[in-house]
Amino acid sequence: MFELTEERRDLSDLAARVAADRFASKARQWDENRTFFPVEERRKLGELGLLGLTLPEEYGGGGRPLLDALLVIEELAKVNPLSGWPVFEASAGPARVIHLFGTEEQRGRILPAVASGDITIAVSISEPDAGSAATDVATSACVEGDEVVINGTKRWCSGAGHAEKYLVYVRFGTDAGAAGMGAVLVDKEAAGLTFGPQEHLMGHRGVGSADMFFDNVRVPVRDIIVDKGGFRKLFTAFSIERLGNSTMSLAIGQASLDRTAQYVQERRQFGKEIAEFQLVQAGLADMVMQVRAARMLVYQAAASAGTGAPSALDASVAKCFANEMAKQVSDMAMQLHGGYGYSAEYEVERLHRDAHGWALAGGTPAIQRSRITAEYLGRRFNQRG
Repeated sequence: MFELTEERRDLSDLAARVAADRFASKARQWDENRTFFPVEERRKLGELGLLGLTLPEEYGGGGRPLLDALLVIEELAKVNPLSGWPVFEASAGPARVIHLFGTEEQRGRILPAVASGDITIAVSISEPDAGSAATDVATSACVEGDEVVINGTKRWCSGAGHAEKYLVYVRFGTDAGAAGMGAVLVDKEAAGLTFGPQEHLMGHRGVGSADMFFDNVRVPVRDIIVDKGGFRKLFTAFSIERLGNSTMSLAIGQASLDRTAQYVQERRQFGKEIAEFQLVQAGLADMVMQVRAARMLVYQAAASAGTGAPSALDASVAKCFANEMAKQVSDMAMQLHGGYGYSAEYEVERLHRDAHGWALAGGTPAIQRSRITAEYLGRRFNQRG
C-alpha cells in the first residue's frame, strides 16, 4: 500500500475541506448551467497555495512534487470536477511547459500570474485534420522580424474562449511531422484571433470548448515557448498532463464508489438493505478493486516523476487504466442506484458523462495502448503505412 506522509495527508485534508466548503453544493448547478469556473474562486485557490503547487517557489508556486498536486486535484474534483480544473491546468497542464522549457524571462513574466490565479493557460493542439495524429498540425507560424505570424484553425481546445492565454502548437516552416513543430503563447485578446460558438458537450460542462481561428495573428518572438523541432519537449509535457487526466478519472471513480457505498446501505428492498444482496456486493467489490488499482498506478507514476515528468510508459498505463476504470465504475454506480442513478438529482449520471470526456481528452485509450506497446518493446510503429 502506498503510504502518504503526514504533510501530504494534511495537504489532502485541506483540499477536501476547501472542496466541501466552497464547491460541493455548486456542482450540479454549474453542470446544468454550463458555468465557467469563476475567476474569483480561481484566485482564492491561488491565495490558499493550491493552484501552482508544482511551479517553482520563486515564481509564486509551491515547488512541490507532482504527486502533491494530484492529491489536491482529486479532492477538489471528487465533489466538483470544475474546481479541480484550474489546478490541473496550472500544475499538470500547459503552465508546466513554460516551467520546464521556457526561458527565465518567460517563467518570470508568466508563471506568477498563473500561480496567483490571475490567468489560466489552455493548451491548443487539435485541428480538424489533426487529432490523435498530433504531428499533422497545419497551423503555421512564420517569424517576421520580432513577431510571429500565426494562421490556421484549432479545434477541441478545452478552455477556448474562456482562458486568458493559449499554448498553441504550430508548424514553423515546411518541415513535415514533428520536425517542424513548436509552441507559441497567444493572448486571448490578440488581434486576428476569434472563437467559434461554445460546443455543447455531453460532459465537461463549464470547462469550455470552441474552435479557434487564427488570421494573421501576431505575437512577439519572445512568446515562442518551444521552437521548431522541439516536439520531444512537448511530448514530455504530455506525460505530465496525462497524469492530471488520470487523476480526474480517479476522482470520478472514487466519487462514484463513495456515493454507491452510502446508497446501498440506505436503500431497502424486500425488507433489507440492498447491500445484503450478493450481486450488489459483487458489483461494489469490482468498483473497489478498480479504484484502488487505478490509484496505485497513478501514485506510482507520479512518485517516479518527482518534480519532473513521469516516464511515458507509466503515464500511458495510468491514463488508459484510469480512464476505463472511471467509465466502468460510474456505469456500475448508475446500475446499483437503479432508477435514481439515471436522475440528475443523484449526480451519478454526471460522473458517467464526465468519465467519457476524460477518456477522449489527451489521447484516447486506443492511442495509449499503442503507446504502451511501443514503449514496452522499445519500438516505434508507423501508423501511416
